Amino acid sequence: MSEAKRRARYTLEFKLEAVRLVKAGRVAAVTAKVLGVPKQTLHSWVRLEKKGTLKGAGDKPVSAEQMELARLRAELARVKMERDILKKGDGVLRKGIDVKYAWIAINRQRWSVSVACDMLGVSTSGYFEHMRRKGTDKPSKAGANKRISNEALLAHIRAIHAEVKQEYGWPKMCKELVARGIRVGKERVRRMMKEHGIKARGKRKFVVTTDSKHSLPIAPNLLQRNFTATAPNQVWTGDITYIATDEGWLYLAVVLDLFNRQVVGWSMQPHMHSSLVTDALRMAWFRRAPEAGVIFHSDRGSQYCGHELQAALADYKMKSSMSRKGDCWDNAPTESFWGRLKVGRLYGRKFETRRQAMDEVIDWMTFYNHRRIHSTLGYVSPMQFEKSWHAAQLKKAA
Repeated sequence: MSEAKRRARYTLEFKLEAVRLVKAGRVAAVTAKVLGVPKQTLHSWVRLEKKGTLKGAGDKPVSAEQMELARLRAELARVKMERDILKKGDGVLRKGIDVKYAWIAINRQRWSVSVACDMLGVSTSGYFEHMRRKGTDKPSKAGANKRISNEALLAHIRAIHAEVKQEYGWPKMCKELVARGIRVGKERVRRMMKEHGIKARGKRKFVVTTDSKHSLPIAPNLLQRNFTATAPNQVWTGDITYIATDEGWLYLAVVLDLFNRQVVGWSMQPHMHSSLVTDALRMAWFRRAPEAGVIFHSDRGSQYCGHELQAALADYKMKSSMSRKGDCWDNAPTESFWGRLKVGRLYGRKFETRRQAMDEVIDWMTFYNHRRIHSTLGYVSPMQFEKSWHAAQLKKAA
């Protein structure tokens, strides 16, 4: 397929989300890397959106009303960014200045130091002076060999706990601390977290419903619960969930690569039509550019059995695979992903608008792909796992 045809595969939803992130103050290079698009392409979308000529495959150019809506969304996102700094730092906001400095250092690649200092009520000069006295804001090998005090360790634990929104228990907290160059034992971390009441958010059961009462063709189960993959783009899985907002339901479809559990495609819409899952698949296919033969596994929902999704799979030369009727264990990795999302960010939250829910979901998926460590991946993030795999392949070939 020609490069020009591939370029047209980006959905308007995807482009507008990318532009909105840039206009909200996110660094374009970082945004491009997170979304998996060339930086020059993202800059082009920003220019086209300003002119009102941004469009997706078969779409009309964005109207003036849509441009104004995008501008307002960008402004809301900027306000949300400042609010999120306060909210994410709420666990350290009432703590000592060393805890605040530790939290700012951990999040310095996400938010500028000056903005974070301002939100947490500390001076920028004070932060840099503190880091100068330490020698660096990144743990050195020499520092990793030095035993950290209980007070300093607690500051790091609280900062990480706030950063990951209480998702980590003591085993992952210990792995995260070691990965950041802090020499500490598991028992010490467990004991300190217990003494100070620092614990992971509890898991809950979530009901997942699928409309499988239809007469559409059903694909065979090619996985048979074998969820292992030896390389990227061998097996993808997809599913749909829904999120309650005051405006109504927001439906989310994702595509995961079973090799490293990475979210490679997604779509969020106020409906559950076939285009929801097709847009998620289209995003994944364009971003990953897989060779023919990828297995795409899903449940038997009408969206996945329908002509639109099946035609896309045929066009992409992918193999359709489906779970047995009413058996969520046949798609366990994706069900587990929903649990992490809902416990990590959605449980107990109230969203006034779909936009608020979308912002939270995108923020979490970015964290999930790039920074959330997985025990099944050897306590590294999906992106780091794949990066290490590619490095190993290059070493073998050399």
